[in-house]
Amino acid sequence: MTKGDEVKRLGENDSAYIPAGEKHRLANPGKVPAFVIEVQTGTSFDEDDIVRYEDIYGRVPPE
Repeated sequence: MTKGDEVKRLGENDSAYIPAGEKHRLANPGKVPAFVIEVQTGTSFDEDDIVRYEDIYGRVPPE
């Protein structure tokens, strides 16, 4: 997991808190599939405030 400038390896049953506005990325360098549960908190759960800097899945329209 990359959060800001910090890179941290998460293991089974680990968790991470990512504050609103914090640039972050999740990757799985291992061979065993990773399963992620994302829990949002706050008063709004809209995703219209997401800024994608890089997207290997094609969700960012080309400029």
